[in-house]
Amino acid sequence: MKKKTGLILAIIGAVLCVTGVVLLILAYGKWNQANKLLTADGSAETRVTAEAETQPAEENGESSPAENNAGDNKGGTENDGRDESLTDPENDKDAEAKTADYDLAVPSVCGALSVDGTQLVDENGNPVQLKGISTHGIGWFPTYVDQNAFRQFRNEWNVNVMRLAMYTHENSGYCTDGNKEDLKNIVKRGVQYATDNDMYVIIDWHVLNENSPLVYEDEAKKFFEEMAKTYADQNNVLYEICNEPCGGTSWSDVKKYAEDIIPIIRKYDDDAIIIVGTPNWSQRVDEAAADPITGYDNIMYTLHFYAATHKEDLRNTMVNAIKAGLPVFISEFSICDASGNGGVDYDQAQKWMDVINEYGISYVAWNLSNKNETSALISSSCNKTSDFTESDLSETGKWLYKTLTGNSTVGNSKDAAKNNQSGGKNTSQNNSNNGQSSNSGQSFSFTSSGLNGTATLKSSWEDGGKTCYQFDVKLENPGSSDTSQWAIDIHFSGDIAFSSGWSGKYSANGNTLHVTNESYNGVIPAGGSISDIGFMITGPSGLTVTP
Repeated sequence: MKKKTGLILAIIGAVLCVTGVVLLILAYGKWNQANKLLTADGSAETRVTAEAETQPAEENGESSPAENNAGDNKGGTENDGRDESLTDPENDKDAEAKTADYDLAVPSVCGALSVDGTQLVDENGNPVQLKGISTHGIGWFPTYVDQNAFRQFRNEWNVNVMRLAMYTHENSGYCTDGNKEDLKNIVKRGVQYATDNDMYVIIDWHVLNENSPLVYEDEAKKFFEEMAKTYADQNNVLYEICNEPCGGTSWSDVKKYAEDIIPIIRKYDDDAIIIVGTPNWSQRVDEAAADPITGYDNIMYTLHFYAATHKEDLRNTMVNAIKAGLPVFISEFSICDASGNGGVDYDQAQKWMDVINEYGISYVAWNLSNKNETSALISSSCNKTSDFTESDLSETGKWLYKTLTGNSTVGNSKDAAKNNQSGGKNTSQNNSNNGQSSNSGQSFSFTSSGLNGTATLKSSWEDGGKTCYQFDVKLENPGSSDTSQWAIDIHFSGDIAFSSGWSGKYSANGNTLHVTNESYNGVIPAGGSISDIGFMITGPSGLTVTP
């Protein structure tokens, strides 16, 4: 009995021993495979240090596996049966995005977005902040809707949303002189490029010079019905239904338009984010907060700012609207003045970013083009539409890249340091490329209705044979009692035409601009002052303010 028992134990021990050897062999094979890279000729190269495994390929002075495999595949026969998409990034449009840092909110991780209170959230209810870039008008600058550009912004700039700005009235507008089918195809191409690169995308019905979205409402209904039907099953498409209502358009008009358009989108896409513009070039979020759209989920409201023009007053308006429960989305901004031109105000830009990040507000920078203006991200001397280096960017583009990434230079540009040496705010020499007057920054004093005023020329430029001017105004109350309202006249050295303005109501007659207060800035304390008032006008060359 003991001999039989011993034999059984010996057999069991032998089996266990063999099993252990097999497991060791399998484990070694997996370990050895995990510590090898395929080189360009298909041979194996063993990693020899743990440090090399944890550093990015660029910092190790080596190429990524995809780059190595793509380099020497002669006649397509030496890939050892490997999938071609692993050796050619163009055959796998998601290849680069899949290896990126997923701290960034992207559709493959966050899924469909929704609104919870005032916060944009992912499919699991986690707060999300979209950070992106807007095209200029796609009928005007269509070539920037580019697969490689979108990929670079996604992987190098940490951009997770692109905005496709389709003008409706001017500049090859969809509802005027633009080709509708061509414009829709550009939109669809842009959506596809964003999707390929794991990004969210905003389809922007870019209301501007027609002032009211009601002007082309019938066209908007047909357009958004087609877009919503096309993208109902995608989780990365957002709809911006009216860019900047202006020219006296009221919130009640915008709300009526929105309540006509939203059900059309919801017929096909019941939960996509819909972004609604607000009056006065999308600055009056306070009016939307006082009378929001009801009956629908996932509605957000637009605020736009240009940092050199819109400062503390507009920031306070935005914060108060958020505190009142309004979900705000900054779908357009820049760090110059409201004309899209003029000097860069880095100090105000940082103050805006501080508030934006404090409240987790999503934001999109204007604009992806090489237009000869300050807000363009690409230098006017650059004709590339992708693969941008440091020297290809405008000062605004460099600022945005640094803001999004925390890095001061783009990629490995050799002239990045040289380009950054100037630093600080733009000088008049830098601004000369934008067609600015050399008198930009000049201030003029005037008095009107018992108030002391200062009008500062922020910029001037030629446009269509006209000279355009932008002024900022500060008003001081030298009296002993507060004002409850105010009205001033500003006189110029020649006849003028009013273009646009903010923080006031404007009318022009001959060489005089008449300005009265808005409901929110009529009070000027005794001995106090107000600012953030400004306007754009056209007039003769060399126009000045007269006492």
